[in-house]
Amino acid sequence: MAASSFEKRREAFGERLRGLRADAGFVTGKDFARALGWNAPKVSKIENGRQTASAEDLDAWLTAASAAPDDVEQLRAMLTGIHEAYITWKDRVRAGHRARQEESVDREARARVIRAFEVVVPGLLQTPEYARHILTAHAELHGGRQDITEAVRSRMKRQQILFEPGRKIELLISESALRHPIAPREIMLGQIHRLIASIGMPDVRVGIVPLDVQLPYPLLHGWWIIDDVVLVETVTAELTIDDPDELAVHSRLIDMLWEVAAEGDKARDILAAAARA
Repeated sequence: MAASSFEKRREAFGERLRGLRADAGFVTGKDFARALGWNAPKVSKIENGRQTASAEDLDAWLTAASAAPDDVEQLRAMLTGIHEAYITWKDRVRAGHRARQEESVDREARARVIRAFEVVVPGLLQTPEYARHILTAHAELHGGRQDITEAVRSRMKRQQILFEPGRKIELLISESALRHPIAPREIMLGQIHRLIASIGMPDVRVGIVPLDVQLPYPLLHGWWIIDDVVLVETVTAELTIDDPDELAVHSRLIDMLWEVAAEGDKARDILAAAARA
């Protein structure tokens, strides 16, 4: 399997660190680990791109290798980029769940193109009650400051862009988001009616991928394309992908999903059936 852009960046970073270590006269990683007071496997994992160094790890490495100022600046910038490309939810929500929602408000307000496939109802179409259940479940798993009410308000603020012209917004939802409810019945009913009302909105394309349709590719997770960046949420982290090739793959798969998706009255029928169920 080809390495992801995140993995490639981490490998390139490790190669730079390996070069610094060798240039400093440390023939083996074991010698360098001894100088740092680390175990040898840690040095090996960082150099081979299997572990992300912390900022403190990098500072220790640069000091032990007597790195030149230009190397210090470049490597710190590289590590910052790596950390921004893969942020664990534990770190992400440490400052609160509202802060993450405010990031989306800012990012989406600047966007010209927003395309998403989700296995839950997308935040841009959520009711406040549904959003509260999603964010509460997230907080129960990952912790963080319990600012759920403020986070819900910020998530609702994101939805203002649905009524602003000049954007391309496509929101594609798996029917499983409705059949595997994350909230009680009355809240899911309200959410379904919100989705029905969203179909036909100007400048907003809404579709449902039916459960009984043959898929063009296994759906392992959802993702968002915001202009030329892909955002992928896993159980433990959020990935930011700006590699053009990976962007093209995610865009192509969304195109393939739209080919089998239900829109208009067909989508309304699916939503109505989910409400009856």
